[in-house]
Amino acid sequence: MFEGQPQSELDALFKANPEFRQLYHHHQELDKKVLDAELGVLPIDDLKLSEMKREKLAAKDRLSRMFETLHH
Repeated sequence: MFEGQPQSELDALFKANPEFRQLYHHHQELDKKVLDAELGVLPIDDLKLSEMKREKLAAKDRLSRMFETLHH
């Protein structure tokens, strides 16, 4: 996420906005768990996997809105 954005801009957002930083790290954690579940490394049922995917998407949408608001 945020590929193509200068790392310095993201670092500035992390420092200036703790909510953005926390949500970004939460999204990264969910991304890893979803990948692990899909690879069979993390044993969870399909319902839990679907919930994690929805939560991850909601976090991504919120991060994108926050980025646009804070960046411009």
